Amino acid sequence: MKFKKIKWLNIIIILGIVVLLFTPIGRYARGFAGRLLSSGSAVMKRELNLGVDDYNWELTGLDGQSFNLEEAKGKVVFINFWATWCPPCIAEMPSLQKLNDRYGNKVFFLFIAQDDRDKVSEFIKKRGYDLPVYYSNSDAPSLLSSKTLPTTYVLDKNGKIIVAQSGAADWDSEEVHKVLDGLLGQ
Repeated sequence: MKFKKIKWLNIIIILGIVVLLFTPIGRYARGFAGRLLSSGSAVMKRELNLGVDDYNWELTGLDGQSFNLEEAKGKVVFINFWATWCPPCIAEMPSLQKLNDRYGNKVFFLFIAQDDRDKVSEFIKKRGYDLPVYYSNSDAPSLLSSKTLPTTYVLDKNGKIIVAQSGAADWDSEEVHKVLDGLLGQ
């Protein structure tokens, strides 16, 4: 009797997995779960400021141009660490492109790629993105280090970290627009 219950339970579990993996209902459930798990941006509860040494961060653009974070001092800065092999990174890219399109001439965007240039170039070109992609030539400032991808930071004009988000988010949301508009108005 106990063996039959276990057998039926296993069959039900396998059928549930098949439904979730191979049917439109499963695709809807996975999409819903993904939206549920991807949170909005996290506004910092405590103040963390970049120091003078933190601004000495050497980067190279996808186009080969050198850049130092020092050049962005006094501006609102949006930093996103990402990789082409990272599904949450890929999921948030459309909203990041929209945000960059909307604020690209007002906010300093830095998309820090974590894989090789050829893959990133192909990825950007294939999907039609127009984002300022950079590679780190030196260690990122300790306040901007994370072992999670994607990770995003928004800095105010004084170098204070206002948003620190690990994991995917909808970056083209009203909440994010309000934060950026408020920072730009300072």
